[in-house]
Amino acid sequence: MLDVVSGVLLSVGAVYVLSGGVGLLRFPDFYTRIHAAGITDSAGAGLILLGLLVRTPSWETGVRLVIIMLFLVLTGPTATYVLAFAARRDGVPIWHEGDGRR
Repeated sequence: MLDVVSGVLLSVGAVYVLSGGVGLLRFPDFYTRIHAAGITDSAGAGLILLGLLVRTPSWETGVRLVIIMLFLVLTGPTATYVLAFAARRDGVPIWHEGDGRR
């Protein structure tokens, strides 16, 4: 049963990370690309770490995985915000429908 739960979490996390990579390639401007990367990075990595947490043989490894998860949850959205704020401050234009890709 734990193998099935772990496999599902790992698979869904991998799909999230893959969709974030596709979003980086397909979205038209900087802001939508960092949005895709920020959302899918946190969700995908969190699900992958949960899938690994289910399979850990020792509590020491589980504690390390939880610490990594907390670190990712705190730093991922913060980095995305700082990038968007700096880009907006430096005048990176926002994409509007009908504009070409940037």
